[in-house]
Amino acid sequence: IEALTVLYGKVLNVKAEDPQWPERDRFVMSKGHGGFGLYATLNYFGFVDYRTLAEDDAYGVMIPKHASTHVPGVEVSTGSLGQGLSIANGIALGLRADGSNSRVYTLLGDGEIEEGQVWEAMMFANQYHLDNLCVIIDWNGLQIDGLCKDVMCAEPIDEKVKAFGFDVVTVDGNDFDQLESAFDAFHKSTKPFCILMKTVKGKDVSFMENQAGWHGKAPNDAEYEQAMSELKAILAELEGK
Repeated sequence: IEALTVLYGKVLNVKAEDPQWPERDRFVMSKGHGGFGLYATLNYFGFVDYRTLAEDDAYGVMIPKHASTHVPGVEVSTGSLGQGLSIANGIALGLRADGSNSRVYTLLGDGEIEEGQVWEAMMFANQYHLDNLCVIIDWNGLQIDGLCKDVMCAEPIDEKVKAFGFDVVTVDGNDFDQLESAFDAFHKSTKPFCILMKTVKGKDVSFMENQAGWHGKAPNDAEYEQAMSELKAILAELEGK
């Protein structure tokens, strides 16, 4: 959520009133199960009205859990993990062929990078010098089956991505200032770029933090009220700053 907030609030060259503006930057939510986070962000920044979004069949289908182009502002329907970077590569190469200065950003999960297609796509980005491409990896160490290092360890992620020809910065992905600095570094880079975000899964909800079991699990009423109370307290603190 922090990354999406910085992207749509400060980084992306987009127009909420014209989601298909030809000169826009593109964002691909490769970790498609983050769809509701993307929808909430698009609602906050004026791309879609949440009250309409929440209605069944508002865009011809029930709004799916994974990112879907039925929602205004969503560039690509995703959810079959490992494919988003390949799609982003194609968009980045196409923009260059059109002489566009637009940039492409894509967000991957650290469990997702266990997919071999991700590394093939990194080779492609390096081969074709896609300096208009920014890959963001959410490194929280957890996936639906538990610890990433126990399922299929991809570490050291930073060294591997560098070996594939990317400029890489590692930041606290829950820190807005560090994220802004990382995107600034991308804008100055002459290579494909990767932001490796060390994050806390379920951050600021006490009973969800660093718990793989909450991957796809819905809270009961009491848990929901506690979670919302804790998040509202964090929001009030941020607004106070």
